[in-house]
Amino acid sequence: QVQLVESGGGLVQAGGSLRLSCAASGRTFSSYAMGWFRQAPGKEREFVAAISWSGGSTSYEDSVKGRFTISRDNAQNTVYLQMNSLKPEDTAVYYCAANPNRHTVVAQYWGQGTQVTVSS
Repeated sequence: QVQLVESGGGLVQAGGSLRLSCAASGRTFSSYAMGWFRQAPGKEREFVAAISWSGGSTSYEDSVKGRFTISRDNAQNTVYLQMNSLKPEDTAVYYCAANPNRHTVVAQYWGQGTQVTVSS
């Protein structure tokens, strides 16, 4: 069993930055691939970024490439999402996920989400 708790969301102006954190409980965190997804009002949840269990492989949704960076610290049981050059269209609830499938938007575990609002 893994519990995920996101933090770091908030209100930021366009062009600004935020860093999301996802703290995981459990001793098996390092064995899980991790990901970030987001859901805007009235839209379906979508993939944002993922990272392998070792951190050696990452993938991103096209609209965030070059602006967002996913990373992890297995010693701290934490995964991060550094978001730079934020745009109003990045406004959404951001969810952390363990063992995610970017295509089906299914994960073994989900966090409760953290709100990110980007003003123009």
